[in-house]
Amino acid sequence: MIPHQEEKLPRSLIDLLWRDHPDAPTGGIRGPRARVSTGDVVETAMQLADASGLAAVTIRRLAEALDVSTMSIYTHVNGRDDLLVLMADAAHAQMERPSYGRLGWRSRVQRVAEANLALLRGRPWLHDIDDDRTALGPGTIAKYDHELAALVPLGLDPVTCDAALTFALDFVRASARALRPDPRAGEMAEHWPEWSGRLGAYLGDDFPLAQTVGAAAGEAMGAASSPLHAWDFGLARVLDALAALRP
Repeated sequence: MIPHQEEKLPRSLIDLLWRDHPDAPTGGIRGPRARVSTGDVVETAMQLADASGLAAVTIRRLAEALDVSTMSIYTHVNGRDDLLVLMADAAHAQMERPSYGRLGWRSRVQRVAEANLALLRGRPWLHDIDDDRTALGPGTIAKYDHELAALVPLGLDPVTCDAALTFALDFVRASARALRPDPRAGEMAEHWPEWSGRLGAYLGDDFPLAQTVGAAAGEAMGAASSPLHAWDFGLARVLDALAALRP
């Protein structure tokens, strides 16, 4: 008679996120130890995303990369949606935590912004993970706690402090999207001196504000736009806005 094997039930996502905590349930089955861990699955998924984008992260590709069956992957993660949350939380856990020392709040928030920009530029696939459950993970909570500390010198109440951090990070995310590599950027810069003059001829006297402001900005930036200029300008305005919140 084949002995009865205990079926492994899906683990709650919060237990998967906190799987390394001493109080986390194991949720395992009797039998030999698995060749790969949940951490191995998440790390390999992140490597696939780093190399080829989030579309490359499938259960089948993960199984091939780890040399296990697809069903083995499902013993570690309940499905792709949960896997993406685990990946985002792991990325947050691994990101650089800038030190604050005796810096004032403006320098602290600038360091937070720059660290998040580096994270999103290094792992652009994070843009495509929009799941509130990520907030439950240890990596994300540690990130949140560290970034809130940058705002402490402002003396904000808790609700305003949370909103202020969200405001700053929303700006970073928008800027990171704008700073993603543009395959046509070189062509735009190369032809801008020629194209700007021809565009002016086509426009004639139409749209005077667009022409005046656009010409001045284009000459200063050497192109129709500059995401780096927008980043510097925007971050300064974010800091000015936060300064206005001081009680």
